[in-house]
Amino acid sequence: MRTFRHTRLLAASGAALTALALTACDSGSGTRDEGAAQSGSPSTSASKPAQDQASQQTGQGTGSGQGTGSTQSSDQNAAPGKSAQSNTGGSAGKGAKDDDAQTDLTMCNGSNTRTTAQPVSRPLNHMLLTVTNTGSKRCALMYYPVLRFDEMQWVPQAIEDTQPQAVTMLEPGASGYAGVLLSAADGSGTGGNTGHRLAVGFQGRTPNSDGGPAATPSLPAKGVHYNSALSVTYWQTDMEDALN
Repeated sequence: MRTFRHTRLLAASGAALTALALTACDSGSGTRDEGAAQSGSPSTSASKPAQDQASQQTGQGTGSGQGTGSTQSSDQNAAPGKSAQSNTGGSAGKGAKDDDAQTDLTMCNGSNTRTTAQPVSRPLNHMLLTVTNTGSKRCALMYYPVLRFDEMQWVPQAIEDTQPQAVTMLEPGASGYAGVLLSAADGSGTGGNTGHRLAVGFQGRTPNSDGGPAATPSLPAKGVHYNSALSVTYWQTDMEDALN
């Protein structure tokens, strides 16, 4: 009987030890913690890029949708039969007309006009330039004449308040005029000279550009006296405007 009890006691003790070991393993952090770390870390790292990628795709899709909506709205608001191409064509057509007008514009110069230079008694110390269109086309007298007496090394200035509101245009046979102040009536000019030859230069489409051949009108035999007050008016269509 004692041997049987001792055997049962040993068996019970072994079972208790086995159960205690299993309980310790189940309640420890080893196996379950490792499993949690393995399952948690990959899912977190994988879900974040997925969310970012989804956000990027959503943003791109929204931008694309807005752009498409804007285009459709513009197309729907456009008047029937009209488009942006028709507007562009209108602007291009206007530009082409302006270019054609500039291309067809003929400059008045020494090759298609006749120029005279005549000193006048009133106003004092003045000379009148007259340019007559001898060609078959209308021509433009641009800005003001560029004068040079003999070997003069300076260019007379224009009287700015004589500038007309529009370019002086000469039909065939018509004349344009410019007044020349030879010297100041109050004697304020200096360096008096007497000119015996005169060249009248013509300007082009832009100020101080070459408008073509110059004219060389004849002067009185005694010459023309001038000094540093020498200046000219812009080309005018009226003789009185040129002299006043």
